[in-house]
Amino acid sequence: MSKKKAHISETPATQLLRAEGIAFTEHPYDYLKHGGAQHSAQVLGLDPFTVVKTLVMQDQDANPLIVLMHGNRTVSTKSLARQIGAKSVAPCKPEVANRHSGYLVGGTSPFATRRAMPVYIESSILELPRIAINGGRRGYLVGIDPQVCVRLLGAKPVQCALAE
Repeated sequence: MSKKKAHISETPATQLLRAEGIAFTEHPYDYLKHGGAQHSAQVLGLDPFTVVKTLVMQDQDANPLIVLMHGNRTVSTKSLARQIGAKSVAPCKPEVANRHSGYLVGGTSPFATRRAMPVYIESSILELPRIAINGGRRGYLVGIDPQVCVRLLGAKPVQCALAE
């Protein structure tokens, strides 16, 4: 007898993807606080380079923005600021990121955020055939074509990755 697949309830992100007719796969896993993309990649048997983090940051005027980055890379905030014409860029405090996105940190999806924010994507992500990105809940990734980020979010390519 086969195990019944656990039902995964909808999130604002998956509702948007479905409404837009975007094909995606679901990848639930046991969330580990501070485990990040490296943990989810390991648990799901994925290459951390293909697991994409959704980072809520802000510029010098506290205007929020989203950066999509490989799971095994960090953001060079100086390089990012230079490329987007900002004086500086820094990560938001978790409570501020939660307020802007409508998601809890660790479960932030770039899709269907509470507040519209500019989205920047590390350009090498767009060269991948598929990525795993947060589906709007801690312990839940969705597999999609990375071009969806450009089509749905207007994500602008940047080059600001640093090896961890």
